[in-house]
Amino acid sequence: MVKTILNIIWLVLSGFWLALGYALAGVICFVLIITIPFGIASFRIAGYALWPFGRTVVRDPQSGVMSAIGNVIWFIFAGLWLAIGHILSGIALCVTIIGIPLGIANFKMVPVSLFPLGARIVDSRTAL
Repeated sequence: MVKTILNIIWLVLSGFWLALGYALAGVICFVLIITIPFGIASFRIAGYALWPFGRTVVRDPQSGVMSAIGNVIWFIFAGLWLAIGHILSGIALCVTIIGIPLGIANFKMVPVSLFPLGARIVDSRTAL
């Protein structure tokens, strides 16, 4: 119940706009065709940005060198800008006492916005 309330408040205050940023990055990646894997990752994170409470990010130890190279490319072209959006939104939310949990959630999303390849978004209850 608390997760649902936090997700609704999140959606209204910052989740919708952050998801739009990820969706825009995903569309651009799909248009460029060769960057479709980045677009898939971007849309996956957009869903996470819409409804983050109750889910978490888990790094896949099986991801290889191609994920690392892809993450460097993502960082340069999209990751840095999306991370800045999370940081600015987190700071704005932390100004109010009620927004502090939402601001912290924004700060927790910065690593996956910088390096999305090789990461999975899973239910918090099943994460190990």
